[in-house]
Amino acid sequence: MTITTVRIASILLGGCLAASLFSGPVFAIGNDNSTMPTCKKGEIYDQKTKKCVKQQSANVSDENRTDYAYSLAKAGRYEEALAMLDTVRDQNSAEVLNYRGYATRKLGRTDEGISYYLQSVKMDPQYAKVREYLGEAYVIKGRLDLAKEQLNTIKTICGMACEEYQDLNAVILDPSKI
Repeated sequence: MTITTVRIASILLGGCLAASLFSGPVFAIGNDNSTMPTCKKGEIYDQKTKKCVKQQSANVSDENRTDYAYSLAKAGRYEEALAMLDTVRDQNSAEVLNYRGYATRKLGRTDEGISYYLQSVKMDPQYAKVREYLGEAYVIKGRLDLAKEQLNTIKTICGMACEEYQDLNAVILDPSKI
């Protein structure tokens, strides 16, 4: 082997090792896009046109409506988020149930939120975001044992470095972070 061949082989091997370190399974289910703009009441953000449109005349997908409902909930507009979720045709998706649970829990209806989370888990047991929110609800209820079960499940889904694991772990360690 020539020195050039060895150098090329070393570069290729190094590139393959680097690629394997930075690549891994992605477990993104649903669109956790909390940066989607929120519109004034009665409007919805249309992801295709990238602008707010009247909700009644909007011809947007269930996925768009679900993502927008989550954005409303993340903005503290829980009642509007629930109303938006009511407009989704498929009420039995893991994301719709999870976001409905999130909004109801944030409204102080923790038991109702847990019931939605559990339905979402049945639909998709590998959905890490619902496991995080279910764990947070258990922390609110003082059930750290059940919250830790969710944390362990998240660990098997996406590892300890994923956002869902980090967020739930932080809440378990310091419940004031909810």
